[in-house]
Amino acid sequence: MFFLITQLSKAQELESILLAAREDANKLTESYMNPAMKGLIYGMNSGWYHTAEAHKKFGFDLSIGVNASMVPKQDELINFANLGLTNITYSQSTSPTLMGSGDGANMTVDATVQGQQVTASFDMPSGIKDDLPINAVPTPVVQLSLGLPYKFDVMLRLVPEVGDEDVKGKILGIGLKKEITSIFGTLEKLPLHVSVLAAYTSMDVNYSMDGTNIPGQNQNAQFTLNSYTAQAIASLNFPIINFYGGIGYSAGTSTLKMLGTYELEYSTGQPAPNDTVTETVTDPLNLDFNTNGFKATIGTRLSLGFFKIFADYTLQEYNTISGGIAFSFR
Repeated sequence: MFFLITQLSKAQELESILLAAREDANKLTESYMNPAMKGLIYGMNSGWYHTAEAHKKFGFDLSIGVNASMVPKQDELINFANLGLTNITYSQSTSPTLMGSGDGANMTVDATVQGQQVTASFDMPSGIKDDLPINAVPTPVVQLSLGLPYKFDVMLRLVPEVGDEDVKGKILGIGLKKEITSIFGTLEKLPLHVSVLAAYTSMDVNYSMDGTNIPGQNQNAQFTLNSYTAQAIASLNFPIINFYGGIGYSAGTSTLKMLGTYELEYSTGQPAPNDTVTETVTDPLNLDFNTNGFKATIGTRLSLGFFKIFADYTLQEYNTISGGIAFSFR
């Protein structure tokens, strides 16, 4: 949530991109935010398990961990030549995405507003790579798992709406794991456990802006995320150390909207008082982000009685490292 708030706080800088034509503004904003949005989906679909063994009836564990989805090098930069911009020239050919590093490029807008040829300039937002321990999208997780009859586990991730007048957010995730070791007959006599798992997560965050950069009314950024995963998992459970892994599918969608009115000021190049012209735009951004693909995970867990320490690595488009601790009973 903290990481996402950091992203949405960039909306104050994203406001300046609105000076571009709406189509160009959408292209620039989508390219800038895309790596973080994809990383959040991959992260939310990770860390759902650290064993394939189901709890005994009404056994439970509480897990606290973090997933870090690593951003590929090619997604750290925006290449303007690939975007098909129509009203913009730029000082350099590339600029960092949110997950890149360095300052953003200076952009010049040449457009027609209210029948007049006008100009404006703005700087693309900078990247936050240098502020992170590794170039990865972090998704902290607190998860409760409860054993049900017939070797089912139900898992819950819940953050009720929290925040203040400026930022509010909530998370709901639910998963279901079914151990199927018994269908393989003799495997029940081995320390090997096999399960299938399905999980779904939704997140909503609203960030209110104060109009510092661009005047207007009711300005806010809204973020929604829906992700889901289905996996087949297995684990070798020994008294102290366990090994686990899985293969499956991960997918999700996210939406970023910038709502409210924005009063955009352009230069006409004429003498005062006709040197500027203002255009008011309403609800200027509505962006959708999608990702999907297969994944494979391998990990290990150290068991010290009811206290567990686990870590795993997932191969997917944004490779993800997960780790944490769990307090497990029954």
